[in-house]
Amino acid sequence: MIRTDGPPANRTRPRDRKRHIQEAAAGAFARNGYHAVGMQDIADAVGISAPALYRHFPNKYALFVRTAFALVQQLIEATEDAAQRPVENAADARVALDALLDAVISTTADLRAIGGIYRWEGRYLERSDREDLTAQFRLLRERFERPHRVYRPEISDEQRRLIVLASLSVVASITAHRTVVAARSLRTLLKGASWRLLDIDPEISASTVQGGDFVADTAAGVVGIGAGAGRREQLVDSAVRLFAARGYNEVTIEDLAVEVDLTPSGVYRHFDGKPAVLLAACDRAAVALERAVLRVRESASSPDEALRRLCRACVDHSFQNLALMRIYFSELGNLAPEDQRRLRAMQRAHVADWTALLQAVRPELGGREAAVLVHAGLSVVTDEIPLLPVRDEAAAVRLTHFVETVLGLD
Repeated sequence: MIRTDGPPANRTRPRDRKRHIQEAAAGAFARNGYHAVGMQDIADAVGISAPALYRHFPNKYALFVRTAFALVQQLIEATEDAAQRPVENAADARVALDALLDAVISTTADLRAIGGIYRWEGRYLERSDREDLTAQFRLLRERFERPHRVYRPEISDEQRRLIVLASLSVVASITAHRTVVAARSLRTLLKGASWRLLDIDPEISASTVQGGDFVADTAAGVVGIGAGAGRREQLVDSAVRLFAARGYNEVTIEDLAVEVDLTPSGVYRHFDGKPAVLLAACDRAAVALERAVLRVRESASSPDEALRRLCRACVDHSFQNLALMRIYFSELGNLAPEDQRRLRAMQRAHVADWTALLQAVRPELGGREAAVLVHAGLSVVTDEIPLLPVRDEAAAVRLTHFVETVLGLD
């Protein structure tokens, strides 16, 4: 058959298609998690066929690796010039640190929608890729440590490492929430909180920090239920450890059964399935946080005292329940939509309690500005605790002081 309607339209492949694919994949992984995203989902988001997608990336993991490294690689590139600044004295060091903060804040803000990948989904990287990612972040940290060593020579290397990591955690916190603040205000808030940490006195006395009911953490990072507890609670306890260590999607009902010496059918006598076990764990976390706020409000005589007690309670609870809090903030996407909505509403209510107290103490802050600082303080707790060599009373005091500093408490 001879065509008479003219030549076929030229179809050209966009030169930046690979970039569009990476951006779509990064957004999908950040929103829904690695396991919930398929190659067809990404192809649909870009508007191409799955075979066309496979011409750029051989499989989902290869695409995931590319997106997981995107943020840190751009951070390395953005801080290159600032890292080359000469640092001869404290004044030079402060200028260098300020330039580094500017670069990190601007880059993270630009990539805010995808930055959450490395916080929670990085555990799905294979060992060699995870080590490479860690090395990249170590390079970023060292770029801050070099001028900070000149700026604050009296601080030990271990203290410096935690201080720098906390200041970077403040900036990274915006990838974990969606609070909308004007760009200039966001930059001012993040930079101010980061500088307060870089200037902090790490040798804070325990007498200056509101005391808590500290209990040394267990080796597993979660309060143990104990052999005397019922099977249902033992299952939840085991699930918390396994989900936090390996990720919800990597754990099977069989794995849970082995942990508590049951058969898989025995697990189903207590829970309808793995999502029900996850839901029970998340409910446990939500209730514990709600009770902590209530106890603080009942015992404190002023908003300032209440907020300081809440800072300490947050640290104590996280020390005792590190694994539980990790899955509470990283695995909700695996629950049914109605359960997700309910638990996310509880998370927002918890942040709102903090925000109201912070505004009472610092009335110059608007609600959104206060919420940004609250998220930053909570992020410091989440990111710092796994890095602490010892989780004892002294460590709890220091970390509480970090949180108070981020919030801008005197």
